[in-house]
This record gives sequence, structure tokens and C-alpha cells, in this order.
Amino acid sequence: MARQGVHVIVVGNEKGGSGKSTTAFHLAIYLLYEGFKVASIDVDSRQQTLTWYVRNRRDWARNRGLRIPHTTHFHLLLSRGDSVKENHRAEFDLFRQAVAEVEHDADFLVIDTPGFDTNLTRLAHSLADTLVTPVNDSLIDLNVMAQFDPVTGEPREMSHYARLVQRARSERLSIDGRTIDWILVRNRISMLSSRNMRQVQTMLERIALRLGCRVADGIAERVIFRSLFPSGMTVFDPLDEDLLGGLPSMSHMSARQEYRNLVAALHLPTNEIMAARQAVAGPDDDDPVRRFIHMMQIDP
Repeated sequence: MARQGVHVIVVGNEKGGSGKSTTAFHLAIYLLYEGFKVASIDVDSRQQTLTWYVRNRRDWARNRGLRIPHTTHFHLLLSRGDSVKENHRAEFDLFRQAVAEVEHDADFLVIDTPGFDTNLTRLAHSLADTLVTPVNDSLIDLNVMAQFDPVTGEPREMSHYARLVQRARSERLSIDGRTIDWILVRNRISMLSSRNMRQVQTMLERIALRLGCRVADGIAERVIFRSLFPSGMTVFDPLDEDLLGGLPSMSHMSARQEYRNLVAALHLPTNEIMAARQAVAGPDDDDPVRRFIHMMQIDP
């Protein structure tokens, strides 16, 4: 059956420095190069890293006369009024308007969230079809998911973020009968195997079993991403010295393959979307995103 409506990918984690924005941007550009229409929303009002990626890319392309793909991008700010209820309502309206602009035009919507809990963070998670949670390959960073028993290594108490996702899943299921495919992505993986790496893998698998999500390998710690950020380029852009501002390296090629592996692990509905596009169907009034937006209630 052909799937109708935009597929929403949310990248979230209440931990800074886990590679959320880099992952969100690379997923978006990869899908653009695969021929899909992609929109992006940045709900991080502080760092705005995804928005800076987008701006840097557009400036770089304009200054060098490059023809490279760009997302349809929105940056949503938190409301700063005195009333929490009115702030939430204003944020919901902005979020709804951004989604409404792309829900029938884009194939994928990629949303980057901040490393802290906000109303927009919760709205984004409740809308997710695919939730990608990058987790640094470190025992310290696993605390963002759960507290562990120091003797058995078993998760004994879920974190605030894990509970946020579980609430979003329940809310989504009650509204439109759909679930959120949640993937924990091991990021900043060391090149060398170690006892720490094995422990992290074991603990993530235990968390995944407890929470009903999956685990996938992400991206190794690479300098290439820091060097690409100022130009807004990605490892999926053509390996051209003039375009990249320098010669591509082996790290560049390895990072490209790692992201391809990650995309494959996400099981995105690329074939279904292509089939739906070829079916030449009109707008669907029963689109799941439209139903969600209209049915969701704000009750601060």
C-alpha cells in the first residue's frame, strides 16, 4: 500500500554534543541527493546549529555559484511572554503553520531539537514517525537514557528524556493509531575496540529491550565534520576540490559510508514514497500529519 503524507524524522536527545544537528543535516542532504523533497525545522532556540548549517550552505553556494540541493527550512523560536499557556499556544501555532506549508509538498521533514525539554521539543517528538537519538559511545553519556545498577549493569530507572519519548509514543498512538520507530544511534565511536565500547553496546541493548526501541551504529569521531560546517557542505556532496574548498580525504569517504549504513538501519519508507509519487494521486484529506495537527490539544 502506498504511504501518503510527509514522513517526519525527529533527531532528539537531552544531551549536548551528541551530534544531533550534524546527523539531522546529513540525513536531510542525503535524502535530497536521493531525489526526495525535504524540509527541515530547527526548534533549538539557543544553539540554532541546524539553522547555521543551512545558512552556511546557502551562503557558500551563492558566493561560489554552486548548484547544490537545499532544504525548505524553518527556524522556530520559543515564545517569551508572561503567560505559559499563551506561550505554548503561540508556539503550537508556529509549529502547525510550518508543518502545514510542507505536509503535502515534502516527502521527508527533518526536525532538530535542543538538548533540553521545551514545549516545541515535546510537540516535535509527538509528531515523529522516526525518532533518531544519537548517544555518545561513553558510559557517562548513557545517563541521559537511564540510571544503571552498578553491580548488575541493568537499567533501573529511566531518564526524563526516556519518559518524554514514552509519553509522546502513547499520545501518538491514541491520536492516530501510529507508533514511533525509535532508534538509539551510537555516535562518536572509537576506531579501536575497548572494554568501554563493549559495555556501552551491552547497556544500550538492555535499554532498547526495556524501552522497545532499536540500536544502530552511527558515526565515528572525525575532524571532517568540523571542517565542513563553515561551508555547510556534507560528506554527500560531490567530491570536488573547488566545491569543498579542499581535497576530500579518506575520512570523508569513510564518513559517507557510515552515514549510508545509518540511513539503511533507519528503515525509512523510501520505496513507499517513490511508489506514492508515481501513483499520481491528489492531496489526501486523511493524511496522518494533518489529522495529528488538528486533533492535538494543548493543555499546559
